[in-house]
Amino acid sequence: MARRSFGDGLAGHALRAVVLVLLAGGRPALALDTPSPAPGQITRDEMNMAEHPYVGMWVTEDGHIRQELLANGRYDEARGSRRSAYRGRYEVRGAHIDYWDDTGFTADGEFVDRDTLHHGGMVFRRR
Repeated sequence: MARRSFGDGLAGHALRAVVLVLLAGGRPALALDTPSPAPGQITRDEMNMAEHPYVGMWVTEDGHIRQELLANGRYDEARGSRRSAYRGRYEVRGAHIDYWDDTGFTADGEFVDRDTLHHGGMVFRRR
């Protein structure tokens, strides 16, 4: 009877390591894993997000879409009378912003100056 193997490649070695950790009663962790912050504790990423100059309310000219960039790296977007129509996280790098909606939708935009954001074919102004 042939012996079963996990394989000799990198994937096989990684799988063997995970199996050994699990058999030993441990939890596999990525090298990039960081411990979860204590409740109410601000993470380094959240602190860095608070330092960019774009935190605050951004509104389309007609006022229909209102997007609040929170200091903790989250956003809350209202549309018309619908409060919190979209929520998610965002990251700012230079003048570029990336969004990850809680439903899985992604988008991006560019800050053309300190008070103007181009996002999704729309122009937002700081309020």
